[in-house]
Amino acid sequence: MNHETDRLRTETLDGNSAVARVAYRTNEVCAIYPITPASSMAELADEWAARGMTNLWGSVPVVQEMQSEGGAAGAVHGALQSGAMTTTFTASQGLMLMLPNMYKIAGELTPTVFHVAARALATSALSIFGDHSDVMAARGTGFALLSSGSVQEAHDMALVTQAATLEARVPFLHFFDGFRTSHEVNNLSLVSDEHIRAMIREDLVRAHRARALTPEHPVVRGTSHNPDTFFQAREACNPYYARVPEIVQASMDRFAALTGRAYRLFEYEGAPDAERVIVLMGSAAETARETSDFLGRAGERVGVLQVRLYRPFAVGHFLAALPETCRAIAVLDRSKEPGAPGEPLYLDVVAALARAVTDGTRAVLPRVIGGRYGLGSKNFNPAQVKAVFDELKLPEPKNGFTVGIEDDVAHTSLPVDAAFSLERDDVVRALFYGLGADGTVGANKNSVKILAAEPGRYAQGYFVYDSHKSGAQTVSHLRFGKQPIRAPYLIESANFIACHQAGFLDRIDVLRLAAEGGTFLLNTPHGPDSVWNSLPRSLQRQILDRKLRFYVIDASKVARDAGLGGRINTVLQTCFFAISGVLPRDEAIQRIKQSIEKSYGVKGADVVRKNFAAVYQTLAQLFEVAVPGAATSLFDRPPVVPDRAPPFVHEVTAMMMLGLGDELRVGQLPADGTFPSGTAAFEKRNISDDVAVWEPDLCIQCGQCGFACPHSVIRSKYYGQSELDGAPADFKSAPVNSRGNPDVRFSLEVYVEDCTGCGICVEVCPAHSPLNPGVKAINLGPKAPILESSRESIAFFEALPVNDRARIDFANVRGVQFLQPLFEFSGACGGCGETPYLKLLSQLFGDRLQIANATGCSSIYGGNLPVTPWTRDEGGRGPAWSNSLFEDNAEFGLGFRLAADQHLELARTLLRRLAPKVGEELARSILDAPQLRESELRAQRSRIEELKRTLATLDDETAADLSSVVDHLLRRSVWIVGGDGWAYDIGFGGLDQVLASGRDVNVLVLDTEVYSNTGGQASKATPLGAVAKFAAGGKRVARKDLALQAIAYGDVYVAQVAMGANPQHTLLAFREAEAWPGPSLIIAYSHCIAHGFDLRHGMQQQDLATASGYWPLFRFNPAMHTIGERPFRLDSPRPTIPFKAYAYNELRYRALAHTDPDAAEALLAKAQQVVTEKYRQYEELASRGSQCFHPVIDEPGVTQG
Repeated sequence: MNHETDRLRTETLDGNSAVARVAYRTNEVCAIYPITPASSMAELADEWAARGMTNLWGSVPVVQEMQSEGGAAGAVHGALQSGAMTTTFTASQGLMLMLPNMYKIAGELTPTVFHVAARALATSALSIFGDHSDVMAARGTGFALLSSGSVQEAHDMALVTQAATLEARVPFLHFFDGFRTSHEVNNLSLVSDEHIRAMIREDLVRAHRARALTPEHPVVRGTSHNPDTFFQAREACNPYYARVPEIVQASMDRFAALTGRAYRLFEYEGAPDAERVIVLMGSAAETARETSDFLGRAGERVGVLQVRLYRPFAVGHFLAALPETCRAIAVLDRSKEPGAPGEPLYLDVVAALARAVTDGTRAVLPRVIGGRYGLGSKNFNPAQVKAVFDELKLPEPKNGFTVGIEDDVAHTSLPVDAAFSLERDDVVRALFYGLGADGTVGANKNSVKILAAEPGRYAQGYFVYDSHKSGAQTVSHLRFGKQPIRAPYLIESANFIACHQAGFLDRIDVLRLAAEGGTFLLNTPHGPDSVWNSLPRSLQRQILDRKLRFYVIDASKVARDAGLGGRINTVLQTCFFAISGVLPRDEAIQRIKQSIEKSYGVKGADVVRKNFAAVYQTLAQLFEVAVPGAATSLFDRPPVVPDRAPPFVHEVTAMMMLGLGDELRVGQLPADGTFPSGTAAFEKRNISDDVAVWEPDLCIQCGQCGFACPHSVIRSKYYGQSELDGAPADFKSAPVNSRGNPDVRFSLEVYVEDCTGCGICVEVCPAHSPLNPGVKAINLGPKAPILESSRESIAFFEALPVNDRARIDFANVRGVQFLQPLFEFSGACGGCGETPYLKLLSQLFGDRLQIANATGCSSIYGGNLPVTPWTRDEGGRGPAWSNSLFEDNAEFGLGFRLAADQHLELARTLLRRLAPKVGEELARSILDAPQLRESELRAQRSRIEELKRTLATLDDETAADLSSVVDHLLRRSVWIVGGDGWAYDIGFGGLDQVLASGRDVNVLVLDTEVYSNTGGQASKATPLGAVAKFAAGGKRVARKDLALQAIAYGDVYVAQVAMGANPQHTLLAFREAEAWPGPSLIIAYSHCIAHGFDLRHGMQQQDLATASGYWPLFRFNPAMHTIGERPFRLDSPRPTIPFKAYAYNELRYRALAHTDPDAAEALLAKAQQVVTEKYRQYEELASRGSQCFHPVIDEPGVTQG
């Protein structure tokens, strides 16, 4: 960020970057916490501070990460009270946690601006996408609320609000639409430092500082009032709020004089004599204006009134902007307030107009209707705007309507003409279908910047992806033209479509939006002569009917040959410029090379060279296909789900898989957010060309591959020889290698369509070929040649009997492979370090497992639509899973336990009462049954089933009551699952309380050492010296020792595990933790894509972490105390390698050595000291006898205190 003064400087940025530039320059303190979609504003602030960039006053702002958004708001409040210019960035649930402090900040008339990427609040489901629910929940705080509708507006209003808050002394919440504005990439004119200085009055900054708390001029704030004065004190602020509208408009006017960009509090555009007007705010205003202009040119008297300053609601300004001729108004809210007579903006407009008519300011009250649109980033396009205008023509227009959905329940929806479109022929419209982490989105952002840098050219990029991690489908929407692009809605007709993953052709209609005469680019292993017959017949017809030009490239091969592995972004970006003609080819290639140097220079010259090579190879390997005159394919796109799928999957899940979720009706979705489990089995994402292939002759049947597999695609069974009758010809099996079982066979099946090709199974396999050491018992191989035979083999494998749990010794890893995983085929990253632990959890305890899952990676790949990976066994039992919030997960899970304990006691009481009717012996056997071993649990389940049958025969209220809680007579396994961001930071207070409760809850911390779900920000688990977002200069303090804190209670089972270092130790810890009848805590090392290395080597990195002493393995088992044994066991040996030998395999450690070698060296030395000292502490702890630890005073499982 240069201190430039060129007032005409333009740049291509997304909305978050545009806002952050101004916020950073105009503040001295930034208190931050990550939350999608606002995180990147805070990340940029941290990055700039680490680089020493200064603010308007020549100092580097303090950027302080806090443990939660509530903590960030508290820090903001304190910094403001101490006179610093202070800001923060947030969204959604984060804003909710800030509300208490916001009331205080506003009540004390403290100037600040909170920048909010407005996002939906979690209700029956979580949504990370945009609407105004969060902002509307904050409208009573006393903050002024100002809305921006575009990237340019967001940039400009960030400065206007900063200027206004200083003068008004009223804090501002500046909001813009999450994702639609925060993540849209577009051209904008930057405000210069000269403009910023002109807008920010130094006398007002000094006045703010003069009001700071200081011992030199002591005052008291935050007093507590009695009933005699509180009311009056609340009313004392009224004059300040009354002045806000004029102050904001004056700031806008000053800004216009400086930049030429004029804004109004209420911006009307349309016919001066309009009869029908839409009132709304946010990005949808641009869509509404575009539609209004079109209809106006057709002679319709319509207009659009955009609300910018929403609080205080300036009635006079609103009435002045509204044409006197208006007879019908539709107010659109991007939020829902159940039970209210209307949504917030609608009620404000009605109240303003009613007051105007009452006091004579306006003669006629227009008809006013309200409606909802765009919740959770639902696309809002011109056809929907037209539908609203058309509704206003009716003599009795619908009030409380919805638009953009089909409501077959309350019948609120308006009919929309899907054929109505305002796409311009002079704009290049391109769609790109890719996979998360394949580089498609990054390449397209670069393409937008390359094109927008050309004088007289404009570009817009918007990127649609779901909440999943890498491996999920992405769709990039790019527009290019010679006029400014103001179309904040998805492309409706594309003249260039690229499909970067050929597997998509079997699942989705990638050419659904192809314009006639357009271009289609396909990444495929098939060459130009053979590709035609590899396409589904319906796709061939589309190419012919729409007269598309068709190009192919094997981008995966080009990338591999260039040394880029699976990163195909450079290859396909080159294809786009070579084909589309948006720039002359030579100029485009030169721009791509410049972009490569800028993007990858920090990674070294070798990476740059490889990308250059990919560019040149691309041009040689890109082919246009001579399209035949007819469709010749003998196959078509297969059904997205099999016939055996249940009705809900066929009717609802399948639509989402096809990319047609927008077409689902309201009545098809569960009203309370309850979805069936086990639907991931139907998805078959086929995201990898290379998959695991088993070699039976080399296999030692150790189970290591299945144990480590992150996606549960490797399954094992043993069975009798006779079961092989009728097996497919290619079905693989081997004699089971255990003694005394000559007629028993063993099979290991790979679910190839679900395999991500991560290679972890290959790395952990200990069995090598004696003839070819490079070949193991499991290897990666091409999927295409084995796909059909694998489908037959999987079907046969699934028909084999499920191995009886009671006959499996799952005290060792070898035995666990025969346990059915009830967590399968999740949308986690390929090679994920978290999911193997969850799979193990489901294998060991799944049929009686209840999980409270903190918001984060594990809740997204564990519960993100369209599919759910938690599934059921053949008896219909399986994990019951739920996600509440981020911060409350420990308390949420404790609630599970409290209810279970209460209902268990109720069930036992009722069973005693009914013993004469159900049988004294049965009742006694159930009440006295031990439930620790698997055989004991199976016997208890059998007894409970007998009891259920008996209860069904009794016409008795007590029997009915017992039936409602009878399942609790089987010991329930309650687990609280989350990441380190939850356990170490935002949820730590609740976790500490739960661990201190004495209740039988099990906590699993999937420790990636960063906030993985929001992009890799530092947590208190982040190690010393590691670079992460929010720690761009390397983390300067050691990670929190959560384990020692829990051990201090004395009655908490605590284990630190790393599956890659010792899988048997991990298995033992899980079983011991679950068996302990009090609280337990397992901290599981989980490698992550954010660590910056090839996750194929994830288990090896875990092993190195332990070998270096950084991640020692240990168990603290309170049960040992009762028998006089040492409770703390250090289960890994002393370090055998230096910390650097582990750490510098990962970019998160190496990166600092490139940017600041001296700091990296110093931090590395300190990190080694911390590792050495920490291991010494654990050794000392392991040497203590049981008498050195707190005794378990109360019986575990009983509330203490």
